[in-house]
Amino acid sequence: MGLIGIFLSLGLLMYLAYRGINVLILAPLLALLATLMAGDLPLLATYTQVFMKALGGYVVLYFPLFLLGAIFGKVMADSGSARVIAEKIVERVGAGQAITAVVLACGVLTYGGVSLFVVAFAIYPIANALFRRADIPKRLLPATIALGSFTFTMTALPGTPAIQNAIPMPFFGTNAFAAPLLGTLAGAIMIAGGILWLNRRAAWAGGEGYGTHPRMAADSSLSDDATLPGFALAIAPVVLVILLNASFTYLVIPNMDTAYLAQPEYGATTISSVAGTWAIIVALLAAILLALALNWSRFTEVKETVNAGTMGSLLPIFNTASEVGYGAVIASLPAFAIIRDAVLGLFPDNPVASLAVAVNVLAGITGSASGGMSIALNALGEQFAQMGQAQGISMELMHRVTALSSGGFDALPHNGAVITLLGICGLTHRQSYADIFVVAVAIPVLATICVILLGSV
Repeated sequence: MGLIGIFLSLGLLMYLAYRGINVLILAPLLALLATLMAGDLPLLATYTQVFMKALGGYVVLYFPLFLLGAIFGKVMADSGSARVIAEKIVERVGAGQAITAVVLACGVLTYGGVSLFVVAFAIYPIANALFRRADIPKRLLPATIALGSFTFTMTALPGTPAIQNAIPMPFFGTNAFAAPLLGTLAGAIMIAGGILWLNRRAAWAGGEGYGTHPRMAADSSLSDDATLPGFALAIAPVVLVILLNASFTYLVIPNMDTAYLAQPEYGATTISSVAGTWAIIVALLAAILLALALNWSRFTEVKETVNAGTMGSLLPIFNTASEVGYGAVIASLPAFAIIRDAVLGLFPDNPVASLAVAVNVLAGITGSASGGMSIALNALGEQFAQMGQAQGISMELMHRVTALSSGGFDALPHNGAVITLLGICGLTHRQSYADIFVVAVAIPVLATICVILLGSV
């Protein structure tokens, strides 16, 4: 019954989340359902001592990254910087390469720390006008934005400040630049494969053209050119994020005296466990201050921009933290030992492959890259790290494969980002999801397999 309860709970989590019920409600209720079916276990103690403890621990660890990332995204959007960067890239690449231009514009923004949701809203009006002018089917637009926002800059490219690249750091003692060559290779596979697929699909469309679509409110949002910053001012905060992240990771923090971290009041930890997080915090904070300083006169109300970004960080982090709490409860149940042993035994000689399967499956079930990865690492991260160390596997490889695996099955139809993106574009799953699946699920999974094979060799 315990095993049935776990699978029933997981199935309901996936189905009800797809039906639009918030995970803040679903996660504790379904965790307690699995607990109830497990037998004689205390429900209230499980909720307060297991679920809430794991939820709180996740918030403590990652809230600064969610907060600063959301504020930075809002500042870049409200200042017009995100739009300027997108338009300049489109101009340089050329309207004849509309798909490539949109992918690169999204990639630059997300690699620079702008939230994928902010990028989707900022890029859509530009991309839509470009697709209309080039007479490319609009149904390919969501997949094009997804390729630039949900894939290579989220999980593959070294140094990306995306939360999916930060979560593995404390588990493996790594930083945001883990396995740079393999990560870059995976990113190249995603970019090249995705653009090739979308361009082929546009060519195969024959005389379909852009199509007839009702005009969206966002379609007419390109205005007030006189108030926009120049490209140099717009791109400066993005460049600063990348440079400071690398500088603090490799130069500043390693040369700091951090012996005090061994003291109990500072968590009795080591610098390798926190260096990656510290570097991203400093980089994002400095970029926010620079973006505000360079664009101060362009904000209608700076306080409102910062407040909106702050509030925008709360739902994402508590959604993910609730999924972490759910995973902690599942991992505490006696029947989970069967699942754990099955996952760890999938590839007994290759824990990297077992880790990839575990993260992909849980990301698919939860419809969340960060949520699925967090559940997998909180439940099995220590065991995977021990197995990897015992077999002499690089922890950087473990980190990169974990991040890559979170960006595979997460983009199934019930994924919140997919649903939001289709809503922004005014299209349906039937019209556009097949291409989203290819560029955001199939090709990233292929890239992950390539990294596992090369890393194993």
